[in-house]
Amino acid sequence: MTKKRMIVGISGASGIIYGIELLKTLRQLDIETHLVITKAGEMTRNIETEATREDLKALADFYHPIDNLAAPISSGSFKTMGMIVAPCSMRTLGEIANSITSNLLTRSAEVVLKERRRLVLVVRETPLHAAHLKNMLAVTEMGGVIAPPVPAFYMQPLSIEEMVTHTIGRTLDLFDIEANNFPRWGEESLSEMPREKEGCLTR
Repeated sequence: MTKKRMIVGISGASGIIYGIELLKTLRQLDIETHLVITKAGEMTRNIETEATREDLKALADFYHPIDNLAAPISSGSFKTMGMIVAPCSMRTLGEIANSITSNLLTRSAEVVLKERRRLVLVVRETPLHAAHLKNMLAVTEMGGVIAPPVPAFYMQPLSIEEMVTHTIGRTLDLFDIEANNFPRWGEESLSEMPREKEGCLTR
């Protein structure tokens, strides 16, 4: 039986925490991860975290340099569950939408699409102009999924970590992967849920 494998791409949009927490969650679930990071993603890591390049690489089972177009994940014969790009920049979105495979991340996404596997892009940008929206539509029409990291305030999160966890759980749902630390609406009675917090009124 083929081991469960997931390609994880990290590009240069703000929100590298999504990629980091995704890698940690997949490791807990014993899913083999293949990581590829763009050069802009490396810059974001340096700006938004205290993690080194080696720290980030250590979270994955396999790390593939962005320029290595001969990596296993560049071939459709290398079986995977699919690919998640978290976060996904507008540049990376644009390349994927237009089948431009200038690096290993966009080549891997192209392979996932052509093999009819699941591609999920955690796109990070606001506001959006027409080209952004057209590129999202193009990816959707090719079978990809656009999954912006939209906070679920109905869960009344108490921290950024809880909001990130919710996004990762919803993203993995798209692969029918159950994240153990992902709270779901309706799995506890409404009477048990806190409805009022200091400095915050909710209905």
